[in-house]
Amino acid sequence: MPQYVALLRGINVGGHRIKMDRLRVLFEEMAFRDVSTFIASGNVIFSTDSVDRVGLRDAIERHLERELGYDVATFLRTPAELAEIAEEGEGTEWDSYESHYVTFLHEPASESLQSALNDLGSETDAFHFADREAHWHTRGKVSDSPLFGGELTRVFRGLPTTMRNMNTVRRLLSKTGSSGAG
Repeated sequence: MPQYVALLRGINVGGHRIKMDRLRVLFEEMAFRDVSTFIASGNVIFSTDSVDRVGLRDAIERHLERELGYDVATFLRTPAELAEIAEEGEGTEWDSYESHYVTFLHEPASESLQSALNDLGSETDAFHFADREAHWHTRGKVSDSPLFGGELTRVFRGLPTTMRNMNTVRRLLSKTGSSGAG
């Protein structure tokens, strides 16, 4: 049975508060199995018979909007995909950056998005892209980056996205009980 990780946007930020027990129940209401949550930022691990990723995403987004009263962009990844993301950039120049964040997208980053992000690059901030993710590397704490909140938000405006620290991605992968193979 396929296992997925749902990375949800807008959970426990901007006045939208939801307890993880409630979020787990919302996923169980959709007949998903083995549902568990991880930290309070909207990460849900579940199993289902369905392999229709777009259908699953649409069903989750509709159900959450109906129950929570606001749009919750949803990004689904398998444990194997999380493993690829967790390995992205290891053993390269990206290792010299202290912070590594991953922005999850529904589709691969367009050339215009890649160009806009690369134009923001500096001695402290750099980007690279893989599949449906944009990786942001910064020297020091992300909150100290001049891109934090301002220009980065502008570049992503209008696109459904959600961002996670690479440490969170790796911990999520570990919680799936998978090495990512398969």
